[in-house]
Amino acid sequence: MKMKKRLLDGARLNRTIRRLAIEIIERNKGTDGIVITGIRSRGVPIAERIVKYIQEAEGVEVPLGILDITLYRDDLTTVAPQPLVKPSHFPCAIENKTVVLIDDVLYTGRTVRAALDALIDYGRPRAIQLVALIDRGHRELPIHADFTGQVIPTDASEVIKVKLQETDGEDEVLLMEK
Repeated sequence: MKMKKRLLDGARLNRTIRRLAIEIIERNKGTDGIVITGIRSRGVPIAERIVKYIQEAEGVEVPLGILDITLYRDDLTTVAPQPLVKPSHFPCAIENKTVVLIDDVLYTGRTVRAALDALIDYGRPRAIQLVALIDRGHRELPIHADFTGQVIPTDASEVIKVKLQETDGEDEVLLMEK
């Protein structure tokens, strides 16, 4: 794949994540009863940053959950012959909580569908809100984000690559050509 364009540099990426954190606080009228939950893999460091920004803004710690959706994917047989399943973790029960589900790129909606299936196995939240750092369109399922960092319309021949310091050694969002 070849890079077509840098969509966000590190500073813009961090401002976008900080803005998402503030929007979450505002929409939920504070932080009571929310559990921030990152979808493995890049949703987790984004969720960690959102929790950090909420703590800076509000002075309270918000529970951080980690959700692995590997076994819930509808394309599991194409992922790998023996996919690596990592643990999911919730620091508290999600019953009657508002779970704020975090992912890096919203595309077809299939990852989110798998995440919803996985999440329900852990309990029945009061509500589930979706945060997508990037929404690139091309939905195959009727799923939309409640909070969106950037909407980047793409062609089917393009890919959005989110690079994060925690996983890739740098922060940026790139538009790639297949």
